[in-house]
Amino acid sequence: MESVPKNIIKVMLVDDSAVVRQTITKVLDADPEINVIDACQDPYIAAKKLRKVMPDVIVLDVEMPRMDGITFLQKIMSQNPVPVIICSTLVEKGAETTLKALEYGAVDIIQKPTIGTKKFLEEAQILLTDAVKAAAKVNVKKLSTRSRQVAPKLTADAVLSGVSGKAMSKTTEKIIVIGASTGGTEAVRTVLEAMPHDAPGIVVVQHMPQGFTASFAQRLNEYCKINVKEASDGDSILRGHALIAPGNYHTLIKRSGARYFVEVRDGPLVARHRPSVDVLFRSSARYAGSNAVAAILTGMGDDGAAGMKEMHETGAYTIAQDEKTSVVYGMPASAVKQGGVDRILPLNKIAAGLVNNESSSSQHKANVDERLTGQRK
Repeated sequence: MESVPKNIIKVMLVDDSAVVRQTITKVLDADPEINVIDACQDPYIAAKKLRKVMPDVIVLDVEMPRMDGITFLQKIMSQNPVPVIICSTLVEKGAETTLKALEYGAVDIIQKPTIGTKKFLEEAQILLTDAVKAAAKVNVKKLSTRSRQVAPKLTADAVLSGVSGKAMSKTTEKIIVIGASTGGTEAVRTVLEAMPHDAPGIVVVQHMPQGFTASFAQRLNEYCKINVKEASDGDSILRGHALIAPGNYHTLIKRSGARYFVEVRDGPLVARHRPSVDVLFRSSARYAGSNAVAAILTGMGDDGAAGMKEMHETGAYTIAQDEKTSVVYGMPASAVKQGGVDRILPLNKIAAGLVNNESSSSQHKANVDERLTGQRK
């Protein structure tokens, strides 16, 4: 096997389907920062290869003959931990098992690529390569910084126009919005588990493929005092309830009178994601303004940073997870850098920060209102 440069992310695939191995290899090898060093048809072959070479990331199937992917994942994490991405088909029956893999130490879940439209394949390449790069980051792998051609990175403008002035304010009802990505499933669970039964209504965007968010919400509902479900178009945002944005759809905050509800819609990838935290946060800035409280949790990239800045400017109270407790300090760091964060907290204090600081930044909000009023004169 040829030597791979140190700044290239070495990937091992483990999947019993030759077609899947060929497809993923082609997609990943097209990125100059990634090299698939081995493609194995089952965990036994992969285990032998791992004695000779250690990849930076393993992409692992769940259902395979001789040994299933979950068992192999547990062996990897107990013997010689490597960032593992679970590659799964979108079947409801297997979603529960796949989600357990995240609890056992897998970094992320990706959808198995299939033959589809040009748009589908282009998006699959973005999501696959981003997942691998995020996983490598978890292992303190320094990603290559050399420039290359990438797909256009859309902003929330692609789904919702920017905020112009102050949001409607004729209601005192508070809402909480949360965004997370890599490492976020456990982070979201930690935050929601700590929420009191009468917490303000919550909407969460966790980057996750379609077909898994419903099972993710069901598992959270079992753990939490509040009610948790996957969001459906038109669902009301109610106290003591949390809505999880469905995979592959953007979820927006909307308002009718004093009632907040969600709109679930299709659209392009925004900040390389669908659902996008930026879209959720921008809609919150527009329709909730200072009635919202936001948290941005662990994740690679900058999805949510621009939206959090917009929320901050309309008077919302904003919190970012700290670097020490983040699996990947990308999204929170970007939000801090853009100046949209009121407070940085460790993961175990974020729930209390969201609930207790619903209205603690009144002076900040008053200053924001005054500035916005001045801009409209």
